[in-house]
Amino acid sequence: MHRTAAGKTRIGWIGTGVMGRWMCKHVMDSGFTATVYNRTQEKARPLLNEGASWAESPAAVTAAADVVFTIVGTPEDVRAVYFGEMGIISSARPGVLLVDMTTTRPSLAEEIFRTAASKGVHALDAPVSGGDVGAREARLSIMVGGEREAFEAAAPLFEAMGRKIVYQGVAGAGQHAKMCNQIMIAGTMIGMCESLLYGARAGLDLETMLAGISGGAAACWSLDNLAPRILRKEFDSGFFVEHFVKDMGIALDEARRMNLALPGLALVDQLYHGVMAHGGRRLGTQALMLALARMNHIDFED
Repeated sequence: MHRTAAGKTRIGWIGTGVMGRWMCKHVMDSGFTATVYNRTQEKARPLLNEGASWAESPAAVTAAADVVFTIVGTPEDVRAVYFGEMGIISSARPGVLLVDMTTTRPSLAEEIFRTAASKGVHALDAPVSGGDVGAREARLSIMVGGEREAFEAAAPLFEAMGRKIVYQGVAGAGQHAKMCNQIMIAGTMIGMCESLLYGARAGLDLETMLAGISGGAAACWSLDNLAPRILRKEFDSGFFVEHFVKDMGIALDEARRMNLALPGLALVDQLYHGVMAHGGRRLGTQALMLALARMNHIDFED
């Protein structure tokens, strides 16, 4: 495969939500033309205003592109976009490269790869980490599975979106790596929230406390990016609670399949279900604090 190149490679983009919008914009800013599709056209408006073309279906996007990116919501959404009646697979030509950046099931990534290969089409699974801020600032971490040749061909496009791009191995390996990422985040999220609760109950100034611990062994992305949002009582989404619960469910299913016990992840999963039970499905993942604060009768909402 030839490396993608601005002015030569046509890009298709499906999914222009909180993250996809910015990721596609960075690719366009690098000199690539783009054809886009989203279930809600208005969410694609910023890209259309910057010169992207609109397509009426995933199949129409694929017919107009050499490389097609997808970043949608759930594994069910991915399946519909790829295998539906007007889906990607129905119009993919030999030689086209498909890149799913949704966090989804490794088995689904493998299925897309096999089906694509049977048509002479290349496929990568390339989930990302870094949230809305990482997408907006083009500093995502991108974990890629599939053929190395396809990964190397797509490298200029990944470099437009992220700072840490790592080839993980065969099809599905990118999704497995993302599960490792989500397991790690689940642990750091509960640690961050409990740290703030402890500090609040102890009467500390929380901003001062964070300044003291953020430069030591406790340093992490969640502490730097989400703890300040909690202190400002900002629980709107950079990454929806319902999507994180989806990811944890995938990781727990995979762990059971591998006969692996992950009790910490199971605990955090249950706590996030508590967040959803209180109406927090579309809040950001930092809303875990609300569930834990309610347990301790500490107010982090008003």
